Amino acid sequence: MVKCVVVGTVAFDSIKTPFGSVEKTLGGSATYASIAASLFSKPGIVSVVGKDFPEEGMKLLQGKGIDTKGIEKAEGKTFSWKGKYGLDINVAKTLQTDLNVLLKFQPKLQGEYKKAEFLLLGNIDPELQLKALEQMKKTKLAIADTMNYWIENKREKVLEVVEKADICLMNDAEARQLFKTPNLVEAAKEILKRNSDLAIIKKGEHGSLLCTELGCFVAPAYPLENVVDPTGCGDSFAGALIGFLAREGKVNEDLMRKAIIYGSVVASFNAEGMALERLKELGTDDINKRFNEFKEIVRF
Repeated sequence: MVKCVVVGTVAFDSIKTPFGSVEKTLGGSATYASIAASLFSKPGIVSVVGKDFPEEGMKLLQGKGIDTKGIEKAEGKTFSWKGKYGLDINVAKTLQTDLNVLLKFQPKLQGEYKKAEFLLLGNIDPELQLKALEQMKKTKLAIADTMNYWIENKREKVLEVVEKADICLMNDAEARQLFKTPNLVEAAKEILKRNSDLAIIKKGEHGSLLCTELGCFVAPAYPLENVVDPTGCGDSFAGALIGFLAREGKVNEDLMRKAIIYGSVVASFNAEGMALERLKELGTDDINKRFNEFKEIVRF
């Protein structure tokens, strides 16, 4: 039975970094997030692909225990993205985006998907995120991701998502942009004012910030020596976070702190390989070993 639902993109990515390159490889927010979530519990994907999407892509997802019946196959080509990174590996330069079948995508949640208690909305159009939220029967936790493009072009809708989802994930630049403040604690307080018990702000190589009405928790990033490709790290973080919580079947601040560390662990592995190269090989022993290393990093 599906424990969590991931709504987002399944795509072809072409990526170039100073350390390698790939062409038309499997990518997309829902792909990274669902594979990360599958390390902890059973996810289902809601997305759309074109007739050009290879059966090997579906088999890879299914081989991870991911339910793919929510992936619609439409006439046309699959969404594709092409980008490159310079020496500042945190900043991607988009070279080309072809929305293709994503232009007409309307998320449809059916059967057991509607009854899932944990929902992750990838950084798609906030109007689509709201439509997906409306279809859920009852959730213990709904997390929505966003990005600067939607903040620039549909700010009011993004704020509506912040209001209606339990947690709206964003990185530090997006939080400053959305709430028009240079201070991340102030931005987190703005999130909490909008019907949220928890605010999580991702800070890339500097970790993440969790805030509640009672205070803040700061999680470091794992100190990597070998960063190859950061594509999908934010999605991997979100997927591992919701996958862990879905496994636990409940949400509280203590579990959320653990979930953030698991998210950071999985994202750190993802950054060590091109595209999905490292993520798709990851196992429980790898995760637990690095989780315990995290404990030593923050112990004093």
